[in-house]
Amino acid sequence: MTGARIEAVTLNRADLRFPFPPRFAARLKGQTVIALGRRAKYLQADLGSGEVLVMHLGMSGRFRVTGPDGRVSEPGEFEAEPGGGPRHDHVVFRLSNGFTVTYNDTRRFGFMDLVARAELETSRHFRDIGVEPLGNALDGPLIARLFAGKAAPLKAALLDQRLIAGLGNIYVCEVLHRAGLAPQRAAGTIDAGQAERIAAEIRAVLSEAIEAGGSTLRDYAHTDGSLGYFQHRFRVYDREGEPCPTPGCRGTIARLVQSGRSTFWCEACQR
Repeated sequence: MTGARIEAVTLNRADLRFPFPPRFAARLKGQTVIALGRRAKYLQADLGSGEVLVMHLGMSGRFRVTGPDGRVSEPGEFEAEPGGGPRHDHVVFRLSNGFTVTYNDTRRFGFMDLVARAELETSRHFRDIGVEPLGNALDGPLIARLFAGKAAPLKAALLDQRLIAGLGNIYVCEVLHRAGLAPQRAAGTIDAGQAERIAAEIRAVLSEAIEAGGSTLRDYAHTDGSLGYFQHRFRVYDREGEPCPTPGCRGTIARLVQSGRSTFWCEACQR
């Protein structure tokens, strides 16, 4: 999409999770995509008009790319087939370079919006989003300040998008295990050294996951059909009953439910 002009936009319904903004297709038509970026779990496409196309995949959203030669690239292998057939093709972008990009979303939890670039950070999408987990600002002292005085469980604090953006359930479980910290302890009880460990492990876990192409669970895959493989490196997630992989630890991975979500951890070495 970068550098291409949007020749046409077809909307096959009036809404996704939310209604499309007024004149959505008309405001996109004829605009050149200057650059693509990301903030937290949102995709951002800067347009020549000065607006930004904000896109969120929700739970099951995915893009299918059709080349000028008609060849299609899309996620093709799933552990659980999402059933995202043509009836779930909701938005179609036709580009000046001959490519067509189709947004498919079975559950329709995703959404798209148009926001003026100058108003992006204060918009409803981004005004309450926390620091980027791989940005230069994230370090031990910042985590200590963010968590100071918080009685919420450590895992809940790490999942709070208002504090740190983009951390999900799987990776928080992995971070806490590597840091040797119990998920249910109060966030405000960590000391400076533990905050530094959390910051270091966030970078390590996310960097390894990116290198491995993410984690393919249920309906995730890349647009070219390839799968992520970080799930083969999970130390605790979805490994209930297995021996703890920490050297010298004789504990067993356990599962508990926090705020309706599964937490995997080792009671022996996470404190």
